[in-house]
Amino acid sequence: MRKQFLVIISSVLIILLLISCGSKSQRKSNQLLYWSSNNTQEIDFAGYIVNEWNKHNNSGKVSFQPVPEGQSSEEIILAAVVGKTTPDVYSNMWQGDVEDYARAGVLVALDTLKGFKDFLYNRCDSSVINEVTSPDGHIYQIPWKINPIMLLYNKRIVSALGFKEPPANYDEFNHASEKYKEENIDSHGYVKKWFGYSEVLVTWWQRFFDFYPLYLAASNGAPLVKNYKAAFDNKYAVEVFSFLRNLYEHNYFAKERLSARQDVFLSGIIATRFTGSWEILHTEKFKPEGFEYGFTHIPVPDDHQGPVFTYGDPKNVVIFKTCSNPQLAWDFIHFMIDKKNDLKLSELTNQLPRRKGLIKDSAFTEYFEKNPKMIEFAKQSEYVRGTDPYPNLTEVFDIISQEYEECVIYGKKSPEEAIHEAAKQVNLLYIK
Repeated sequence: MRKQFLVIISSVLIILLLISCGSKSQRKSNQLLYWSSNNTQEIDFAGYIVNEWNKHNNSGKVSFQPVPEGQSSEEIILAAVVGKTTPDVYSNMWQGDVEDYARAGVLVALDTLKGFKDFLYNRCDSSVINEVTSPDGHIYQIPWKINPIMLLYNKRIVSALGFKEPPANYDEFNHASEKYKEENIDSHGYVKKWFGYSEVLVTWWQRFFDFYPLYLAASNGAPLVKNYKAAFDNKYAVEVFSFLRNLYEHNYFAKERLSARQDVFLSGIIATRFTGSWEILHTEKFKPEGFEYGFTHIPVPDDHQGPVFTYGDPKNVVIFKTCSNPQLAWDFIHFMIDKKNDLKLSELTNQLPRRKGLIKDSAFTEYFEKNPKMIEFAKQSEYVRGTDPYPNLTEVFDIISQEYEECVIYGKKSPEEAIHEAAKQVNLLYIK
């Protein structure tokens, strides 16, 4: 982890040179600088919102730019915080970083701003509000948008394997995986195709697309960290590690890196993938003629009861303390995420706002009629989790990833040993 830290610090020093133009001293109290994601569709949305705001509001003008290029947006924001060159408003904040920045004193407590609480309680249910409330009782982030992680599957392959519905639990998933493997072994015993695939990387955020959504699904949305201690040393995490380890051990998932090949899902090399709604635009654009696909919930243990939760991959909005007019910044954000503009977000980006009752909201009916694949994501949006409101979450996921590699990929530890060791290391992070 020391090596990782040194790499980040080196990147920060370089990035500081690139973003110095955004310093607070260059902005007046009636001017706001807004940084959006550098995703093409979100740039379009940001441009639309800023143009509409500036056209109809005389209280202050907003300029925007995509977050500057770098290895990751998280590193860019860290560099901006260090150099005191943060924007006034930032809309691509990973929820897991918020508590670190709140403790560093660089974020505005939004619950101190006029109109914020009423808006939040109208927009979100109590579970979401609890999720974004920091241990000090303040709220430093505005829940904005989500991309629930679900199981993408090839309908024809799943049907040919004898399933009327996609595999819903571990037993069904393993059974389908074994049948698909048997059909795709060459004369030398080499597996040519796999039932699923997840990037075999130790990178901490890769666990958002395998371990973490599976853990939330198995545990009914249980936390990883609670009361400054690891909360995942339990049967659910062990079951997830066991399930994933079995997939690799029996060659149901590929250990080799498939990302360098042509699209392995569209070419039928894999039949399933854990992913989000961003796959729809790509799949619709490049799918072969007659290709059929769908989305369903993450597989769960065989004895699972109740709704299936998943990781929502939320990105939230924050106001940095370099902002000289936080109330104006909140007024702009309020405009950006009202219902009308939430709908615009979905239309332009195929992402969903984190808003309660979405699937039943008549304002979105026409959108879902035009985008039927998004209906499953809207249903799933009622059962998503972000990350826990504690510091050091990057390190938490990094520790889990190290044990994931040892246990799941290479089988050097039992699931029980790996989870227990990860929890022990996480607990050391929170010793005061």
